[in-house]
Amino acid sequence: MPATAAVDGRVSVALCTYNGAVFLEEQLASMLAQTVLPGQIVVSDDGSTDGTSAIVERFAAESSVPVRLLRNPRPLGVTKNFEGAIRATTGSLIVLSDQDDVWRPDRVERASAAFDARPELQMVCSDARLVGADGASLGTTLFASLSIGPHERDGIRAGDAFGVLLRRNLVTGATAMLRREVFDAAVPFPAPWVHDEWLAIVAASRGPIELLDEPLVDYRQHGANQIGIVEPTLAYKISRLMQPGRQRNRDIADRVAGLASWLDTLEPAPLADRSAVDAKSAFERFRADLPPARWRRILPVLLRAPRGEYQRYASQGALDIVRDLLQPA
Repeated sequence: MPATAAVDGRVSVALCTYNGAVFLEEQLASMLAQTVLPGQIVVSDDGSTDGTSAIVERFAAESSVPVRLLRNPRPLGVTKNFEGAIRATTGSLIVLSDQDDVWRPDRVERASAAFDARPELQMVCSDARLVGADGASLGTTLFASLSIGPHERDGIRAGDAFGVLLRRNLVTGATAMLRREVFDAAVPFPAPWVHDEWLAIVAASRGPIELLDEPLVDYRQHGANQIGIVEPTLAYKISRLMQPGRQRNRDIADRVAGLASWLDTLEPAPLADRSAVDAKSAFERFRADLPPARWRRILPVLLRAPRGEYQRYASQGALDIVRDLLQPA
């Protein structure tokens, strides 16, 4: 721990673990190496059998930052485990953490400074350096792997994070800090959503999100990640074109319909474009209901394409036109 490190009592860490003994100690050490320390660390373990809990107990006994260990009596899965971990925190700013990453020493300082500079911010997320199991750089970053384009960055920075995230999720929880009010609005996390996707869209419905282009986290890719990153190579994109996608479109439509129902419960009305939510859901149902025979898809897809819905609502834009024409039913 830096000898002169300040403590930001507003900041709580929500760290979820599951059989993470191989990398966990390095991650915990990076939390105590922060230039600004968090005021609390909550670790929620989802039934580990490899000594993860013992590592946390040893760390808690030596840590200058208060540590609380939760043990789930039965495995909850990633999303519900994060819900429980965040619920147990007390800070007004919550940092999400995976068990196998490493934080840059100024991660907490940079993220909390962004909230200080812009009180209206609901969430801050950063880029990350992708590293292998040994911690060596893989030569790329998280934002590059997600192919985040200038138009998406510009949209988020112009205050349209909700519209950008409605098209596709760009937020990786391991790089995120959020206001407690976002969590309070988001619980309980709905089953069809992954925790970071849901927290991001809820945050964007309430106000602005900030993307920090700095890689404040080493995001480890080691083959056993519960949620990881796939490099968007040309071969990968082509393989996705040929994968059946109708059920995926139905699932997205159902998730967005759930988002619409959630928005309708809010008082006062959120900042989100409610009509765009309905349009996104209808568009995904159109895609899910395309005929099995490829030749019968040509006319409905080509009639739909000029409306601009593929650019506004499809995760891959114009590439999804090709996908809808070619992929198996």
